[in-house]
Amino acid sequence: MDELRIAGRTFRSRLMVGTGKYATFEQMREALAASGAEIVTVAVRRVNLDQREQSLLSYIDVDRYFLLPNTAGCHTAEEAVRTARLARAAGLSNWVKLEVIPDDGTLLPDPVATLEAARILVSEGFVVLPYTTDDHTVARRLLEAGCAAIMPFGSAIGTGQGLPSPERLRRIVELVDGRVPVVVDAGIGAPSDAALAMELGADAVLINTAIACAQDPVGMARAMALGVEAGRLAYRSGRIPKSDVPSPSSPVAGRIGQPATS
Repeated sequence: MDELRIAGRTFRSRLMVGTGKYATFEQMREALAASGAEIVTVAVRRVNLDQREQSLLSYIDVDRYFLLPNTAGCHTAEEAVRTARLARAAGLSNWVKLEVIPDDGTLLPDPVATLEAARILVSEGFVVLPYTTDDHTVARRLLEAGCAAIMPFGSAIGTGQGLPSPERLRRIVELVDGRVPVVVDAGIGAPSDAALAMELGADAVLINTAIACAQDPVGMARAMALGVEAGRLAYRSGRIPKSDVPSPSSPVAGRIGQPATS
């Protein structure tokens, strides 16, 4: 079976989903179910850890979904490390989607601070999945630091611009070479973007805004799941190489009026 493996844990779905920006918690719950996702990421700073029955967590079936706390809203390495420690101490998980974003205007990750925080958290026994740029050198450093996955963006968070630089993502996939999963995180706007990410060799995608802010989040969640599935199958099946020379889809040899080949 073609399963996703992260830090020794196995998942059937290669679509991860976020929990922000939904109109209601009820809508979020329906979209999660429609997505077929098993990994659900939750911003630690959005969760009331003291009163879970009145918070986002009360709408997520922890027997069905694997919670992945994230450090969204952290501007420095120190804040991110502290937030991850808080999530673990509260019993959420020792897994963390690491985000260090110093500029709320661009929402671009800080590679230096992300690497600093990753090294600290890995040394403390966390399973670290860092959100980062599509720079292959940064990916190499995070891989060397012991991260359990590499999560480059497709484009900036919430833009829906898709994958404007697919060759950069392909280079990261080639660099990582299956040692850990590559998860394209942020910027995906349509199922075709998700399919392209998978066709490039990504192991999974993480999507929030494109589902939560769609006119029909539940329908879009299902569409994204199908895009991921199609892209993965296409990657495993092996697409034909691109060519500048056209080639007939029906063979010429043996056609009526054509000489037979020896």
